[in-house]
Amino acid sequence: MRNLLDFLAKHHHWFVFLLLETVSLVLLFRYNSYQSSVWFSSANVVAGKVYEVDAALNSFLSMRQLNTQLTERNLVLEREVDRLSRLLVDKTQDSALVSGMRLAALQGMKLIPAKVVSNELNSINNLMTIDKGLADGVRKDMGVACGNGVVGIVYLVSDHYSVVIPLLSAQSHVSCAIKDRGYFGYLRWDGKATDIAYVDDIPRHAKFKLGTDVVTSGFSSMFPPGILVGKILHVFNSPDGLSYRLQIRLSTDFGNLRDVCVIDDSVMKERLELLRVAEDSMAIGKE
Repeated sequence: MRNLLDFLAKHHHWFVFLLLETVSLVLLFRYNSYQSSVWFSSANVVAGKVYEVDAALNSFLSMRQLNTQLTERNLVLEREVDRLSRLLVDKTQDSALVSGMRLAALQGMKLIPAKVVSNELNSINNLMTIDKGLADGVRKDMGVACGNGVVGIVYLVSDHYSVVIPLLSAQSHVSCAIKDRGYFGYLRWDGKATDIAYVDDIPRHAKFKLGTDVVTSGFSSMFPPGILVGKILHVFNSPDGLSYRLQIRLSTDFGNLRDVCVIDDSVMKERLELLRVAEDSMAIGKE
């Protein structure tokens, strides 16, 4: 103890200097907008690089499991596409039509591959960071998906990184539909289990079975129709008794998410923008 006190007494001027220097830097960056913005940008870049290295390591360690999941998922999708293609050929007797429809489905749609570098799971308003930004063509309000289904929507974008609002957030409201039935509602998360969400406002006359797929409805510019969201587990009455509430098991494993794609669907955006203009024109005409 005596030696420690002697050391502090001998070098006290250095400790005073470090204390004053720290206070000066805090005051400088807190009360000066330019210095504060420079510090914020630099800190974001450093944090982004650290997250990127951590995500790359985790991705490498879990690569075998991810490859197994993707292989199984691709096999299921290939069998489903093949089955539907054969049914369509049998009905139309036109094999060229199937090829044309596949090309048309991809027309105007651009997929931007990205890596998840930061992923929150413990908050009511979770956020996710990916390693693609403005320089890669990512823009605010673009949809994000993975090999297993919907992930979320781009919320903030910088040059090389983007922040995504995932389905596991109270701020997420993705328009969904019951596959092959057409009944639609909005997906919401209750902040509890990371594999469970709910679809509200399904009409009471809707006919469907437990285990049916729930997919994106296509009623927004974020996602084209038909992207898997999850499967129906249970059906509840809404609080007012006028509709159903569906409990959904999400198809995306957010606890093991590494690779995603940002969806740039220019055709969908153009169609919805035209629809908004038409609705605005009709509203003005009524006035």
